[in-house]
Amino acid sequence: MFDPVIRLYDAFTSWLFQNAVQPALYAAGMMEWADDAFSWMDFFIFGLLQVSVVYAVCRPLEAWRPVERWDDRRVVWTDVAYTLLARLGLLPLMAFVILAGVQAQVAGWIADAGWVAPNLETLIPALETRPLLAFALYILILDFGEYWRHRLQHSIPWWWALHSIHHAQEKMTFWTDDRNHVIDDMIAALWFGGLALLIGVPPGQFPLIVVILRVAESLSHANVRLSFGRVGERLLVSPRFHRLHHGVLSAGEEGRNFAVLFPFWDMLFRTGDFRRDVFPRTGDPEASADLVRGGWWRQQVEGTRRLWRALRGARAA
Repeated sequence: MFDPVIRLYDAFTSWLFQNAVQPALYAAGMMEWADDAFSWMDFFIFGLLQVSVVYAVCRPLEAWRPVERWDDRRVVWTDVAYTLLARLGLLPLMAFVILAGVQAQVAGWIADAGWVAPNLETLIPALETRPLLAFALYILILDFGEYWRHRLQHSIPWWWALHSIHHAQEKMTFWTDDRNHVIDDMIAALWFGGLALLIGVPPGQFPLIVVILRVAESLSHANVRLSFGRVGERLLVSPRFHRLHHGVLSAGEEGRNFAVLFPFWDMLFRTGDFRRDVFPRTGDPEASADLVRGGWWRQQVEGTRRLWRALRGARAA
């Protein structure tokens, strides 16, 4: 059922490369970069798709019923810069350059060992005729991994030093989802991609899973007075549910509502707060001015300093 979507996307990227990117490379005498350029273009198109879908879903909701209204939105524009850098610009290129060699090395080790990643359809043959159920189970397992990554971000001091950039935002919007330190983003990419590889997520389904989780995370950060009701709040993470996580009383190690997509994990591990009609002020009272009001670069520098201090403190202890 996913094949038509995959074929449509592949056809579009191939057409764009052949009719725009490849001629430009040829004219510039840079055809030796063709393979890398195709990979980079795929990064860009997929990122543009994510941003477009998120904006189409979340922006009307924020305009409809915002929790807060602000005259000064400069710090929100910083979060927009985070999103564009993370999804369209510099950061995917950095990740590609840094991680491509590592990925090739790991792939070589795996091939030499003769190991083939299992998948759910192999472990549970009945799923071969139930692709939607298999797809849902992949999302469930990955969401479980994201829940624990999020908890560790709050419980490990050096990781919180990075993640605190995310929680410093006092004017939270759907753009805030990408407000992260670059090191934190790379750890997250390795965590998520590594788990997907371990459980054998089919390559054709992986991008769709990324888009679903991306939209869910952005919606949960949206500045909208929206809950899913007593039952719905226990099925899917809502903006109200996640706003409690970003509330000023939930920063640091005393966090709650860590789930990304399914609140079930917070229910299972007793970290859920299901108070209804509660939309607290967001931010971290202990965050420095650079983390709260600084631009992208200032926040990255301050986050790195906090990381260094946390690591030095851990060694001293």
